[in-house]
Amino acid sequence: MTNYLAGIYEEYNRYIYHLCLKLTRNSAEAEDLMQEVWLKVVRNEEQIDKVDYIKAWLTTITMNTFRDRYRKNVRRSKYMMNQPETLDVPILDLVPNNEISTEEQIEKVAVTKIVQEKMLQLDSIYQKTLWYFYVDQYSLAEISTLMKVSIGTVKSRLFRAKARLKEIMLADTSLQDVVMA
Repeated sequence: MTNYLAGIYEEYNRYIYHLCLKLTRNSAEAEDLMQEVWLKVVRNEEQIDKVDYIKAWLTTITMNTFRDRYRKNVRRSKYMMNQPETLDVPILDLVPNNEISTEEQIEKVAVTKIVQEKMLQLDSIYQKTLWYFYVDQYSLAEISTLMKVSIGTVKSRLFRAKARLKEIMLADTSLQDVVMA
């Protein structure tokens, strides 16, 4: 470890420990987390010269390390009920849930059907642009080539199509529960 790195450790050691303690609410876990953080700092020592704000960089490393550890622990536990009770961060902010519930799936299908019906009220140019971008997931450049227009025109059409579709959906009073203004 270089003298520069040792100086950073001396300056920010207490700060990192207190941040780890705040996140874990357990001194033993905080010490483990802090060791992981400093290990990552030592491994990425060559990047320190490129960092403008050391404290912010260390905070980011600490937060990411905490999230990574927490996600790993949740994946290891079979049920969400086994999550630690001392967690200071809402679980939904930390663990992405890629599974869609049955209710969400039904709602998604219903909303998709509504949006597709309302898209039929748009001019065909706007329909095609939205379809290419959101359904076929073409890039702006690909749409530009397909429609034989500039990328700027594609962007304008997307913007106008979304705005017009929103107007159409907001005008339908039966959709007030589905559409947010």
